[in-house]
Amino acid sequence: MAVLTITPQLRTTDLDGSIRFYTERVGLKLEFKHADFYAGIRSGNGSFHLKLVDSQDPSVAFVDEGGHLHLYLGVDDVDSFAERLRTAGIELIQPPCNTDWGTRELVFHDDQGHTIYAGMPVAPANK
Repeated sequence: MAVLTITPQLRTTDLDGSIRFYTERVGLKLEFKHADFYAGIRSGNGSFHLKLVDSQDPSVAFVDEGGHLHLYLGVDDVDSFAERLRTAGIELIQPPCNTDWGTRELVFHDDQGHTIYAGMPVAPANK
């Protein structure tokens, strides 16, 4: 037995707005939309789902306060991705920076307040 994929799910109070955020502003693809309450977003080999709910995701404040994340997007060029986000009017919570653990990362919030990291591997600063 092998696990072939892992698909996280984000809650949204505005499914169509979240679909537009991720497709038009972030540049990902709509994989599917089921009825008026569920959708899949894809890029490359990765995907996540959006589920329509009545109230904001209760984890948003906890994740934001604790420096945690809801999703991590692996990208091939963080600086180009940052420019795409800025051009789309998305404020970066953290601009691209190198980490001690060998990545270059940025942070932004989606239309629902979820904390999204995007990053790529780089040579560690202390090696």
